[in-house]
Amino acid sequence: MAAAEPTAAVERAGALLRLRGRLDRASVPLLWPQALRALDGAQGLDLHAVETLDSAGLALLAELAARIAVQGPPRIEGQPPELAALCAAYRMGPDLIRSEGTA
Repeated sequence: MAAAEPTAAVERAGALLRLRGRLDRASVPLLWPQALRALDGAQGLDLHAVETLDSAGLALLAELAARIAVQGPPRIEGQPPELAALCAAYRMGPDLIRSEGTA
């Protein structure tokens, strides 16, 4: 029996981290080490190939954006279907950083 294809992946694409697939509770623990290895010097996130995400996926994106923001505003490319609604629910801006003064 062949191994199942991963539901998500992250790779470096120039100055961006390119994420693809399903960013959800099942995939985030597997993506985290890949993302950390590719993070050094990244300037943003490419989300064009993200099929879907849940709150765990948003937490991953927010943490990556926060780490990138140490060097300057993160560049976010792509708009997965659930991203805007989740950002609104968690009071995050389009840069995936929590708005000032929110708990």
